[in-house]
Amino acid sequence: MSHPSRRRVIIDTDAKNEADDQYAIVHALLSPTLDVRGLIPAHFGTERSDRSMAESRAEVDLLLELMDLDGRVTVADGAEAAIPDEATPAPSAGAELIIAESKLASAGDPLFVAFLGPLTDMASAILLDPEIVDRPVVVVWIGGMGYGVDWSYPAVEFNLRNDIPAANVVFDSGIAVWQVPASIYSMVSVGYAELEEKIGGTSKLADYLITQLVEWNAEHNGEPIEHRSLGDSPAISLILNPRGGVSRTIPAPRFGREGGYLPGSGHPLKVFETVDVRYLLEDMFAKIRKFGRDQA
Repeated sequence: MSHPSRRRVIIDTDAKNEADDQYAIVHALLSPTLDVRGLIPAHFGTERSDRSMAESRAEVDLLLELMDLDGRVTVADGAEAAIPDEATPAPSAGAELIIAESKLASAGDPLFVAFLGPLTDMASAILLDPEIVDRPVVVVWIGGMGYGVDWSYPAVEFNLRNDIPAANVVFDSGIAVWQVPASIYSMVSVGYAELEEKIGGTSKLADYLITQLVEWNAEHNGEPIEHRSLGDSPAISLILNPRGGVSRTIPAPRFGREGGYLPGSGHPLKVFETVDVRYLLEDMFAKIRKFGRDQA
């Protein structure tokens, strides 16, 4: 059987929520072995905005403009808010894109759907087309707390909190899920000095990536800080290099209203316990620098 030369990927992103989605999106689009079938702007709740999906859409459009990819990458808006309950989808162009691309996947050429925010659009796709769970689709989710680790997080993990019913739909469904919990994704820290030395001044894109990260920290962090976790990036590095992390398979749980783990469906769930951060950051930095050279 011949192997495809590129992996098919959809990225579902709450791009304007924080300052790390941008790096993951750019890394994917600059990776020659990834065939990005579409970007789905996602909502990020209502704490900071009542039009969060639209803000994510504007950020996705800005990144594509900075990369000279206007009109060359499919963008399909996700749902504007969480699903109302575990039986009711939030239909969207994004959910329809996931369904359509899933029908083109095959055992030797699966579809990876990377979720950098809530699982709303995946849950909606499952509720709209239940047969999707039998197709070769891999859901890669940045979200949920660590399992049995002594590691503090301020409250219920953010991506989970923005749609707990959606997470339950996905985890209950039996679809293949790779989970990167908060205790792991938070370890992809990058410093301001490192960003400036590695990619600063190489392109308008690179300078925007740095500036928006520093500005986000200044606005939302009350303590002195000169670093940021690029927590969404493992979703891309693990698709690029599935052996670039150590995982274990556990029975899929459910999530309680407070975000804690409860006994669930028991379907196999792959949970990552380490990620190759050296590879992730150096590969991304090198591709961003090369983008600047190629533009020049």
